[in-house]
Amino acid sequence: MAREKKHRSTGRRSPWAAAALIGIGLLITGGAYAGASAAIASTAATADVSSGLTVEDGKKLFQANCATCHGMDLQGTQNGPSLYGAGELAVYFQVSTGRMPLQMQGPQAPQKPAQFTEAETAAMGAYVQSIAPGPSYPADDVLDGEGDVAQGAELFRINCAMCHNVAAAGGALTEGKWAPALHDTTALNMYAAMVTGPQNMPVFSDLNLTTEDKRDIISSLLWLQSNPAPGGFTLGGLGPVSEGLFIWIFGIGGLIAITVWITAKSN
Repeated sequence: MAREKKHRSTGRRSPWAAAALIGIGLLITGGAYAGASAAIASTAATADVSSGLTVEDGKKLFQANCATCHGMDLQGTQNGPSLYGAGELAVYFQVSTGRMPLQMQGPQAPQKPAQFTEAETAAMGAYVQSIAPGPSYPADDVLDGEGDVAQGAELFRINCAMCHNVAAAGGALTEGKWAPALHDTTALNMYAAMVTGPQNMPVFSDLNLTTEDKRDIISSLLWLQSNPAPGGFTLGGLGPVSEGLFIWIFGIGGLIAITVWITAKSN
């Protein structure tokens, strides 16, 4: 008589076991990732603190990159003006917008990507401010965009629109110079331009425009930046010339094209 073969009983896993294993794995992985992220963030913060540059660092950067034109003692040369009285705000404007260092002499320094970090720019500005004091950074509320937008727009039309256009779209000046568009200009650089007078721009002292007036102008320009034109294409905001040219080319051109098409169909 054949012996009955005994089968080893195999325990059936609970359906929750796989879910529990996945959950434990996710917890372990998440904990390891969080710990690693905290360590990296701590290292980055330490690096940021230790990367603060001093006035001496700014002096070295200035002598290596700017002294050729502006002189070792900021006295100026045949290739560049003196920086006495320029101050750190002028340095910030010129360097942060990439206008300086200048690549080549021309009617006007073009805006281009900045070649220095914020820390390096601030260090060079601090060095210039320590040797040749001038306009410095304004209070935070001057740049907050909370001024009187309507008053600022009126002040802009009176004092700035003849060069920058009433829509802040910029415009051409004489002898190959130009007033730049202000659609991407930061509030700090708006203020810096008004108090330092870069390129062909005049200096607006407190006798011309008070600090509150400057705040209102900045607020109106920031409002323009955040509120696109509701009427459709702005055509550069250059006024009736560009608008008339658009109508002449596309409007009348479209009518001529339709007339020719109708004539061709009738023939």
